[in-house]
Amino acid sequence: MKKRITLGLIAIMTAFVGHVAIANNQPLTLDWIDLVPEHERAQFDRRGMPDIRHDAENPQSLVGSVRPELNNSQVKIPGFVIPLEGDDKVVTEFLLVPFLGACIHVPPPPPNQIIYVKFADGAPIQALWDVVYVEGTLNTEHVIHDLAEVGYVLEGTALSDYDDG
Repeated sequence: MKKRITLGLIAIMTAFVGHVAIANNQPLTLDWIDLVPEHERAQFDRRGMPDIRHDAENPQSLVGSVRPELNNSQVKIPGFVIPLEGDDKVVTEFLLVPFLGACIHVPPPPPNQIIYVKFADGAPIQALWDVVYVEGTLNTEHVIHDLAEVGYVLEGTALSDYDDG
């Protein structure tokens, strides 16, 4: 009974914070663990990553699901860019991941820890090695890409340096 009350309070507080952000025309600022449903977070570390070995034999972990209540939310989330479409000045599609080298040098994170970002007009990318904030409309959508399976798609509206927060 106590656990149900606690989970209920967490759900109410999460909804309240989301409504306050919407009321203020501010996007909901997320951390990567926020993309993992509450009842699944015990299997993830504080960064939102399951316990994995980093070797070539270790494929993408498909552990975890998405949070459907985040569908169609205005959000802001920090991450690293893996360009997919664009040129040397702008990128129109990219994967946003929680740590440098994800999907390239180590096995990809689980699908609920990768966001497929689309910028219709292109987003300028000056330093791909730096953390950036991405803002836009987040949707729960399963995408299979050559690099990884993805659980979220974001229609990007703004990209800024992480320092600018």
